[in-house]
Amino acid sequence: MSITYELLEEFTGTRTSEMPDPDNDGETITEESACTDIQVRFTCGDTDKTHERSVNVCFDADGNYDAEATAVRIGEVASGVAHKMACGVIN
Repeated sequence: MSITYELLEEFTGTRTSEMPDPDNDGETITEESACTDIQVRFTCGDTDKTHERSVNVCFDADGNYDAEATAVRIGEVASGVAHKMACGVIN
């Protein structure tokens, strides 16, 4: 079972989210918060099933984001996703 992945965002160390404004009906509030993960979509090449989840990013010894190590980690997560799809845990 072949699994490919697509990054759904670029890691910046923050994530922006939008939520309803409790004080103004019909309005929204935008909030930025720190994060150490990235949203990823995994796709099975055999069935076209998809699964989206967050994956923790990797940092180097100096505390800087390490895109190369993060890609390795995402590949490891993809293996787990493939196994879970094969077992029927992820539909």
